[in-house]
Amino acid sequence: MSQMQKYLDLYELPLEDLMEMSAQVTRENFGGDVELCSIISAKTGKCKENCKYCSQSAHNKAKIEVHDLLSTEEVRTAALSAKENGATRFCVVTSGTKPEGQDFDKILDMLRAVTEIDGLHTCCSLGILDEEQVKAIKDAGVERYNHNINTAKSFHDSICTTHSFEDRVRTIKLIQKYGIEACAGVIIGMGETRQQRVEMALQLAELNPKSVPINFLNPIDGTPLEGTHDAIDEEEILRTICIFRLIMPGALLRYAGGRTTRFSQDYQRLGIKAGINALLVGNYLTTTGSTPQQDAELIKLTLPSTL
Repeated sequence: MSQMQKYLDLYELPLEDLMEMSAQVTRENFGGDVELCSIISAKTGKCKENCKYCSQSAHNKAKIEVHDLLSTEEVRTAALSAKENGATRFCVVTSGTKPEGQDFDKILDMLRAVTEIDGLHTCCSLGILDEEQVKAIKDAGVERYNHNINTAKSFHDSICTTHSFEDRVRTIKLIQKYGIEACAGVIIGMGETRQQRVEMALQLAELNPKSVPINFLNPIDGTPLEGTHDAIDEEEILRTICIFRLIMPGALLRYAGGRTTRFSQDYQRLGIKAGINALLVGNYLTTTGSTPQQDAELIKLTLPSTL
């Protein structure tokens, strides 16, 4: 039996049985710890890539607040606030294929400022970097780099044509080469098949990321995927979380974008029981999320022994 067929068969198990399998794997590898991180959109909009899900693409017509790079002090203030709200990681995110020239120098200043905050780990997501840029962010104190594969290789060109799936994989391998942990995840619910969800999990497992953000498509008006509200239901999301856990037993599975709009509180709790052990807290890039207080309550209700 192929790996693909094995996990497709597991998808069909009664939900309780599948959840218990994935929960057991999580307990064996992590206990009950939940990692919290927060992000800031340090530059928003005007991206030349044509990703169909993205409100920041210049090819799309979503109505968002566009801004150039924030100041280092604005980023530092946001990082301190994130720490006060329980986050142990802070990620500086910029729109665009990759930062150039003076913008990159300013971003390095931001990263150094975050690194100087005791008790807060520095992460960033800056696009498709070259080798010299990877060395520079490593020197600035970056411990983990977010670069999602977004979807399965077989579905990538249906979502984006301005860069390739291989471009994304190359960046992930490059940051790992220099000792930076990979945070590489997906967006589910963009019209991919169940088989492609297994495919993306298997492709991620080959890359061995430390953290796997699981985003749920938020079909934003003005993007080509607006109106795609029924591509995946809550039970299928939960089953997918279980399959990801079984395929990647040692990775942090992180609730990320779209969670508050596509996944009810009851199902969010089930996801944590099944294998989610990291949360992106606060707001996302161009959409709102949960408050830190709401997420603390979610964890307390689901895993009371962790708090």
